[in-house]
Amino acid sequence: MPEPEMTIERMENVEVFTSEGKGRGLKATKEFWASDVIFAERAYAAVVFDSLVNVVCHTCFKRQEKLHRCGQCKFAHYCDRTCQKDAWLNHKNECSAVKKCGKVPNENIRLAARIMWRVEREGTGLTEGCLVAVDDLQNHVEHFGEEEQKELRVDVDTFLQYWPSQSQQFSMQYISHIFGVINCNGFTLSDQRGLQAVGVGIFPNLGLVNHDCWPNCTVIFNNGKIELRALGKISEGDELTVSYIDFLNLSEERKKQLKKQYYFDCTCEHCQKGLKDDLFLGVKDDPKPSQDVVKEMIQSSKDTLAKIDKARSEGLYHEVVKLCRECLQKQEPVFADTNLYTLRMLSIVSEILSYLQAFEEASYYASRMVDGYMKLYHPNNAQLGMAVMRAGLTNWHAGNIEAGHGMICKAYAILLVTHGPSHPITKDLEAMRVQTEMELRMFRQNEFMYHKMREAALNNQPMQVMAEPNNEPAPALFHKKQ
Repeated sequence: MPEPEMTIERMENVEVFTSEGKGRGLKATKEFWASDVIFAERAYAAVVFDSLVNVVCHTCFKRQEKLHRCGQCKFAHYCDRTCQKDAWLNHKNECSAVKKCGKVPNENIRLAARIMWRVEREGTGLTEGCLVAVDDLQNHVEHFGEEEQKELRVDVDTFLQYWPSQSQQFSMQYISHIFGVINCNGFTLSDQRGLQAVGVGIFPNLGLVNHDCWPNCTVIFNNGKIELRALGKISEGDELTVSYIDFLNLSEERKKQLKKQYYFDCTCEHCQKGLKDDLFLGVKDDPKPSQDVVKEMIQSSKDTLAKIDKARSEGLYHEVVKLCRECLQKQEPVFADTNLYTLRMLSIVSEILSYLQAFEEASYYASRMVDGYMKLYHPNNAQLGMAVMRAGLTNWHAGNIEAGHGMICKAYAILLVTHGPSHPITKDLEAMRVQTEMELRMFRQNEFMYHKMREAALNNQPMQVMAEPNNEPAPALFHKKQ
């Protein structure tokens, strides 16, 4: 049964308050438990990334092989007539602007224009279901550095060339405000599987949720809207938080990243106390390496990562594997299994080996990576769930049915909380769980027959080749203009 449509009533679960040292925030007005949807929200405005405009639907953001093109502007693409009809209110102005302009501006300009056409239609006040008006979202323009100010001026100029003379005219200050809002509040939209970033949108209510490196909520894009989901028990009156960045970094590095991208100093408990930093920098206990050896190993790992990036960008995957193997061998007597540099190597080498279909070796590295991740991430972290799922699949491909099934079950339990049962990737995982459970029963009854049947099945039905690796990390929650 589909989950009920979220309406303005569901916003009764939260209220805006002044969060100490952070400005506005959202707090819960009732108790929640892990996997509860606190609220869902459709985008105020959203666009597909420039690089994917021909392969992703401009309404529902699903990636499709064959899309229908708008007959007038030849720019917008849709799954079908339903998606095209649903898009018309937001596409109408864009359609004539693209035709008149003769060229399509970048995603930033297109999103700013969509926001302003909506403001023109509905005014600048609160719109239905929104706890905050777009005018009142943070823009941080006053904190922009010289380079950002320059980019902003270019964006404003391009916008003015694109913006039709018959539309409502806005002041330069207001246009700058909207670009600032996009810069600070843009949320990354992912495809239906949640594996690729495909667009960016503005969700005003989500913009009120403050950051914490160890948050009590997660955000997922599902079926055309975002869902704010609880990661564990949340009491009435608790502030709701999400993490704007990946947790897997030293507290000092996370603070730098947050200051640079979002203009605030993180004061969460994990940053203040440097929690888990000892694990991120973990070294072997027996014998304990000297500080000089550790320093040298960190530098060597950084140098290797730079070489790996270059080799990956050139598609030299066997070279990447060689570099990772050598580095991991050197790290072995120095770093613990939770050390960030070891985990980065394990992540890269397991992904590349899976792509090259060297599943046995890939499964060894993937299992080590997951062991490290489990000690570092929040137990209900979406990125942890996805990593465990990939490791489970790699082990299954390698014929390690017990390890594979165990990881797929673990990943399924995490994704039920972070993505919910109706998300396509959770449904895929459920099918895998059922299949591997059946295979595991067969394996335990008769190991020889199991391997014979598996061999026959794989010969008849070619294995699905892993997607070609790329340098892009998993979609980050919040979209930052590169």
